[in-house]
Amino acid sequence: MADTATRSTSKKKAKRSVPSGQVHVLATFNNTIITITDNQGGVIAASSAGACGFRGSKKGTAYAAQVAAERAATTAKQQSGLTKADIFIKGVGLGRDAAVRALSGLDIAVESIKDVTGVPHGGVRPKKARRI
Repeated sequence: MADTATRSTSKKKAKRSVPSGQVHVLATFNNTIITITDNQGGVIAASSAGACGFRGSKKGTAYAAQVAAERAATTAKQQSGLTKADIFIKGVGLGRDAAVRALSGLDIAVESIKDVTGVPHGGVRPKKARRI
């Protein structure tokens, strides 16, 4: 009875071929997150500066973003055969340009680069009125 509870069947993950996809770069001042998806939005590979071993203020550097982009891109190329990508950049951090340069250096054809950084339209909430 205990044997059936501990036994589980594991299925091998199907290897998908995704020749073209999307690269989402979230570049903040504190970290850079790279997510590579297919054209429908299903995640193929992801990496970040923190996941690559950078800690503290080093996570926000351009070099950390480059390392994270290279790791995500090599994973996507090996597992899914990614060759072409549209790049969507969000944020104002130092990793914006470094991530794009790292991707183009790994023989991934960059079809388009789009900035999807949010723009504040109502401003921040005003400070509450001072009571004397």
